[in-house]
Amino acid sequence: MTHEQAQKISRESQVLVVDDEPLMLASLSRLLAGAGYQVHTARNGAEAVRHLEKNPCDLVLLDLMMPGLTGHEVMDRIQEKKIDTHVIVVSGDVSIESAISAIRRDAYDFVRKPYEPDEILKRVQNALASRRLEAENRSMAKRLRRSEQWHRYLVNSSLDIIYSLDTKGRFTFVNQAMERILGFTKQELLGKHYSAIVHDEDILGVAQLFNERRTGERSIRGVELRLKRTDDSRLPNPKRFVPVELNAMGMYDNDAAGQRRFVGTYGVVRDIADRKRAEKTIAYQAYHDLLTALPNRALFHDRLAQAMNQAKRNNTRLAVMFLDLDKFKFVNDSLGHVAGDKLLQALASRLRSCLREVDTLARMGGDEFVLLLPNINEATDATLIAEKILLALQEKFVIGDHELFASVSIGIVLFPDDADTSENLIKRADVAMYHAKNQGRNNYQLFNYTMDAQASGRLTLVRDLRNALDRNEFEVHYHPQVDIPSGRIVGLEALLRWNHPTHGLLSPASFIHLAEETGIISPIGEWVLRTVCGHAIEWRDAGYPLVRIAVNISPQQIQKPDFADKFLGLLGEYQIDPALIGIEITESTIMKDVENTVPKLRKLRDQGVEIALDDFGTGYSSLSYLNKLPIHTLKVDQSFICDMTHNAGHLSIVNAIATMARGLLLRLVIEGVETEAQLDSLIGIGCNEYQGFLFSQPLPAEKAVELLRNNHARRRIEDMVASQV
Repeated sequence: MTHEQAQKISRESQVLVVDDEPLMLASLSRLLAGAGYQVHTARNGAEAVRHLEKNPCDLVLLDLMMPGLTGHEVMDRIQEKKIDTHVIVVSGDVSIESAISAIRRDAYDFVRKPYEPDEILKRVQNALASRRLEAENRSMAKRLRRSEQWHRYLVNSSLDIIYSLDTKGRFTFVNQAMERILGFTKQELLGKHYSAIVHDEDILGVAQLFNERRTGERSIRGVELRLKRTDDSRLPNPKRFVPVELNAMGMYDNDAAGQRRFVGTYGVVRDIADRKRAEKTIAYQAYHDLLTALPNRALFHDRLAQAMNQAKRNNTRLAVMFLDLDKFKFVNDSLGHVAGDKLLQALASRLRSCLREVDTLARMGGDEFVLLLPNINEATDATLIAEKILLALQEKFVIGDHELFASVSIGIVLFPDDADTSENLIKRADVAMYHAKNQGRNNYQLFNYTMDAQASGRLTLVRDLRNALDRNEFEVHYHPQVDIPSGRIVGLEALLRWNHPTHGLLSPASFIHLAEETGIISPIGEWVLRTVCGHAIEWRDAGYPLVRIAVNISPQQIQKPDFADKFLGLLGEYQIDPALIGIEITESTIMKDVENTVPKLRKLRDQGVEIALDDFGTGYSSLSYLNKLPIHTLKVDQSFICDMTHNAGHLSIVNAIATMARGLLLRLVIEGVETEAQLDSLIGIGCNEYQGFLFSQPLPAEKAVELLRNNHARRRIEDMVASQV
């Protein structure tokens, strides 16, 4: 023991000195206190026992020959009362019997009087060191017992199987998880070879791992295999095998000659069934569309690559079809995305019913599907499938309370005839599909190279469209709206034109859909509004008579939360009366999001902006909504006018719309009037305003202003009106 350790023991130790001789009591007390011990005294045995009962001491220096309770009797009381202390007898009784009697009563040491101070201090130090060592040993034993209990608890409560094998591979221990996971009890497995529970197909690999002649540390980590389950029907999972992950370590000791020897194996087996299911789910989700359960784009590309390789080896063909659901946006907008999703699921199911087992149907995203047809001989093999699909889709779909009819546009491409890479096959099938849409939808088209040229031209047009604003290639033309009774111009519709450097002057029909698809319709729309405002103040400052100018608003513009504020802010910037600049918006645009669109229109109307409902009669708004919309004008679509003089039904529809407009106190503008006969019919049913080529084509700003200057129409109109009176 070091000097520092001895000092620490003395500072912390409580020592009781018991002696009936005052001089001896005082002498021992001074000696021990001088050595740094915490000293207490008792003058007889009874006092010593009382002190120990109330104040535990580490050591008692006890005289034997005392009146009352003798030293031997004090030691008896210490044992009876189970007082934890060490005793050194310090006595003048030198008989051997007295010493033996003290030792039998667990006295640690015996010192005869008179004593040497150094000797007594040495004996005290040894006794206290022994006491401390015993306390540490007891504490360690207690910790070991607790540790053993804790490890036993951990082993038996572990979710994993914990096992040990002897050198022959026989079980020597298994925990309770073995029965929970595999159904085998300890009694059934102890002494049996591990191969009894290993899947037959995995035994060979495991045998190599547990080979008793194997050298090295015999460490096994992360090996996956399958273990057999008992036939016990009480197990919650009825599967016969459980996928597990095996970890093992060799156990070693030394033989009589001191040589290290292998004595067995212990390890952990983890049930990875949940992980395997999760991995399977993740793998499935990585290669399948979650809505329709069809293969996704990644899996389709993989299968297409395999099919192309097989076609090359076998010198055969394959076909790729690109299918796009016609007017799916209408379903989403009118019935909601939940109904749209259900329609896609039902469509996928019906498409699958048209295919062979070797075919692959995949969803590319949205309402687009692709179909792989391997091992075909001719294009007709693919067109037969396409016709089968079109025929199957003639049957209605029942989605909730709605009966829907769906059609698809199909593009077909052949390998190796039309393309020799998967990327080009899909690209050209997509091109053929767009050609099918341009042919009226609900049909299929086989790819040819003229389509590729058209698609290339489309891409070029998109590129040019993106640059058109910066190159100042757009123009605004104005189409007059004419008051029938007076023949005077009462309004202008602002129409966008694109002065393309190669293709010349293009109407919106040639490019507006591309602008919407590419998202540049909003900046174009803002440019149109600014240009119209600029023309209006230019004409006003020149003293020309002003009329209402209507600007067409796209769905993307009206969807912006700040549309109304920006529109009114622009009018304020140019200091234009809101009554002079109106907007035209289609039924479908409003009905797409009534809750968000109507408040914006109402805000514009309240500030004096006139709002016209464009293409009325071709949309899908209900009459109950019409009365609630904040509009001033109905514009009847030209599709009702072009055949009106030969189709009594169309004339009746226009007449009904005119009557309804008068009842709702709405202006009515008839679009597309091109002949005198059409105008006569409109006069006959009491229509007051029209626009069309009969009066004028849309004109550039410099020519439109000439009309405003003269602002008169053909006199014949007034004569015709007079003849009706």
